[in-house]
Amino acid sequence: MSEVSLDDDRILTETGLEARVAKIVIPSLDGLGYRLVRVRITAQNGCTVQIMAERPDGTLNIEDCEAISHAVSPALDVDDPISKAYHLEVSSPGIDRPLVRREDFERWSGNEAKLETAIPVDGRRRWRGIILGLDGDNVHLRLSELGGEKVFVPLGELSDARLVLTDALIAQSLKAGKNAELN
Repeated sequence: MSEVSLDDDRILTETGLEARVAKIVIPSLDGLGYRLVRVRITAQNGCTVQIMAERPDGTLNIEDCEAISHAVSPALDVDDPISKAYHLEVSSPGIDRPLVRREDFERWSGNEAKLETAIPVDGRRRWRGIILGLDGDNVHLRLSELGGEKVFVPLGELSDARLVLTDALIAQSLKAGKNAELN
């Protein structure tokens, strides 16, 4: 599924050019104590390379973004995987973050998420519901529709997974931010 093979514990990873960029930036991120969440290349502003990263505790601040940018820019300049001029954007996963590691599904259990599978599972590819955690290699999800039916979606079939921005998630994020300021 993935072309990135370094000590990358993500279950949802990049392919193609985005995987090449990920392979280049992961060692710099690791050296600084950060983890890659996602690389995305878009046509925004001509070409934008977005590197989404976090600390192991899931946080990332402006100073972290600056440190990451200073570390990965030279690595990208040396390997030069992108043939045209681009804008480098370093960001945190945000509140409605992608879920890319097994631990994300445990950490964000109790929150609403959207999942998409590469192939149909039980006749469907898109799922939306409350994460109930992991059961082996499956995401346990209580669907938002169908009377709250509980389903198991195989991790190995996921092509995309992200939290849904809800009032509860915003409140949880604000509370976590206030607790971090107090410590």
